[in-house]
Amino acid sequence: MREFLLSKLGPARDEVDPMLAEGAFVDPAGVPLTGDEPYTPHTFIWFHRRLRDEVTVPGELVVLHRDDRLVVFDKPHFLSTIPRGRHVLQSAVVRARRELDMPLLTAAHRLDRATAGVLLMTTEPRWRAAYQSLFSERTVEKTYEAIAPLQPGLEFPLEVESHLIKRVGTMQAETLDLPPNSRTHIELIETRAGWGRYAVRPVTGKTHQIRAHFTQLGIPLAGDPLYPVVLDIDIDDFSRPLSLLSKELSFTDPVDGAQRRFTSQRTLDWPQP
Repeated sequence: MREFLLSKLGPARDEVDPMLAEGAFVDPAGVPLTGDEPYTPHTFIWFHRRLRDEVTVPGELVVLHRDDRLVVFDKPHFLSTIPRGRHVLQSAVVRARRELDMPLLTAAHRLDRATAGVLLMTTEPRWRAAYQSLFSERTVEKTYEAIAPLQPGLEFPLEVESHLIKRVGTMQAETLDLPPNSRTHIELIETRAGWGRYAVRPVTGKTHQIRAHFTQLGIPLAGDPLYPVVLDIDIDDFSRPLSLLSKELSFTDPVDGAQRRFTSQRTLDWPQP
């Protein structure tokens, strides 16, 4: 069992033996494992991950709206939506639960850690499915703002289509030579010193879709650490935010039929020469 834990489980290799000595790995009955047990497939092993000391993500998680069913936030850059990987306490859900003393808050959708802007959360589990369906069924209108280079020869507005997949364990989405499964509408709304500010309306919601489509056009977003190439940037380096903002969400409320519209108060900074 020790060899299995060393090769397969989340803790670093140098943490496995101390955790075994502490009895940190237990079987379904709560009996601590020593590591000498024979490996048995298809059984459960329980343990608590050891969390790193997390650096506080700068920026406030601003409340844009709050009612009995929804709390809508203006998320800063670099803050994960949900706990994952090396970000647990520094995630929007955990921060929001603590700051508002609302332990049942749950995200109705996700924004990339690198993306700022409007983020919906539901106050109780009974509301979650209704509001999540807005995103899964594409009945919510999403508008982003982005800053990217100007490219001579590109005429806006335009739509970008491609077949995107995001494989587990890879940093970038891949573009395949298959029928399109993703579509993004892009308008150029302002220019300054070789850069453009764009209004972006994704018709579909593939992972990294906007970032991949701007790269496909030859104008990757300012500050993007993943596209067109993956940069070696420390995970706690907050000096260069991605120029992508979830500016507005609008939809018909699935519970009472009211028209809802929420707009981020954040703005994107123009790149400096």
